[in-house]
Amino acid sequence: MTVPNPKPSTGPGQDGQPAGPAKPAEGQAPDGADAPSPMAGLAAEYAAKAGLHRTHDGRVDVLRTAGGVQGIAESILPGLLFLVTYTISQDLTVSLVAALATAAVFTVVRLIQRRPLTQALAGVVGVGISAWLANTTGKAEDFYLPGFFTNAAYIVAMVLSIALKWPVAGLLFGFIRNEGLDWRNDPARLKAYRLGTWIIVAVLVLRLVVQVPLYLLGPEGLAALATTRLIMGAPLYILGVWVAWLITRPAPAGVKAPDRAGHDTTGQI
Repeated sequence: MTVPNPKPSTGPGQDGQPAGPAKPAEGQAPDGADAPSPMAGLAAEYAAKAGLHRTHDGRVDVLRTAGGVQGIAESILPGLLFLVTYTISQDLTVSLVAALATAAVFTVVRLIQRRPLTQALAGVVGVGISAWLANTTGKAEDFYLPGFFTNAAYIVAMVLSIALKWPVAGLLFGFIRNEGLDWRNDPARLKAYRLGTWIIVAVLVLRLVVQVPLYLLGPEGLAALATTRLIMGAPLYILGVWVAWLITRPAPAGVKAPDRAGHDTTGQI
């Protein structure tokens, strides 16, 4: 799934004459533009480490960013199999082994495909920690407890990035749009990227608001907790990134933001 981007017009003009030079699409540098700055390279490196991907024409590839179909399956199936196995057998050990085996299978599949193992190995480690905790306490619901701390850590990091005026959405989307870090010098773009980061924070907060009370219910809330964990995992993440992308899109060429008095400054010198 990708976020659509207007394509430049290359056809003839309305008077039958060839149209003028096409405007570059968002995320593409115009002809004759300066080469990307070292700061842009820094933003690109950060985005790459965060797992953000873009298409050849400068659009954010949300599905690939979420790990693609296989990556989403890797994040969903271990927890789903744990729930199904525990619901049927009521045996915590068997359920934990099933979840760990599923994560291990995905790692083997990536080895066979000769694909990067980072996501699969992270999944194995995450499932392993969850399984160890649940086995130690003897509580099936503790399988989902580590995820709360990870989620909270992301919230703290993103709120700090907003407070320090280095919003995460800007670091990620700035790379996609070839803005590098220049957006930090534009108050309107900085404000937009702070808002985009708040949207992602809201998604993470919503997870805790919904799931923590279900966890506190103990075994009675296990099925609901597991279900909401699946729904509010990759699907909600994809939705949050997509909305943040739309909210932070720069104004079309020739359109300027109102000045402080609220007057439109388009066309003014």
